Amino acid sequence: MLLAFHKPYGVLSQFTPEPGSAWRTLADFGMPKGVYPLGRLDADSEGLLLLSDEPGLNTRLLDPRHAHEREYWVQVERLPAAAVLTVLARGVRLGAHTTLPCSVRRLEPAPALSPREPPIRVRKNVPDAWLALELTEGKNRQVRRMTAAVGHPTLRLVRARIGRLTLAALALPPGEWRELTAAERGAVFG
Repeated sequence: MLLAFHKPYGVLSQFTPEPGSAWRTLADFGMPKGVYPLGRLDADSEGLLLLSDEPGLNTRLLDPRHAHEREYWVQVERLPAAAVLTVLARGVRLGAHTTLPCSVRRLEPAPALSPREPPIRVRKNVPDAWLALELTEGKNRQVRRMTAAVGHPTLRLVRARIGRLTLAALALPPGEWRELTAAERGAVFG
């Protein structure tokens, strides 16, 4: 079984709560028993999350050797110059690790997304921009760390695509899930 879930803001990508945490968990959404998330999205990130009961899919989807693409839409503070986008695309040094090269582009116009609850902080005198980053690796909080490293902190982060499967094509509202069809499964694993 392979499920797609539109993870809203404020939900942990796990079924058990963290001690002392106010974040909701996947257990709050009535999913079938025995499924587990393939990868994760941080509680403060949103978007497409896949869950399965099939062993081995996690490695097939997440190991960088397989170069499995994931696209993130990221709203950042200020308007990044073309040179900043080039730095992101070439790879950013994050401590002892340099991120793999990735595809980066501006999203103009901004994507039409459901409002986030709670809304992002807005600063009247600081513009923001939307970027699309296509990655084949997924280190802890990687997109947020990459944008911060180039001077453009992340305000909102949405995983929009895994493989060729897009959140938009699924038409799932935040907090909803469903089992993927054979064609959609093929879009994930090609």
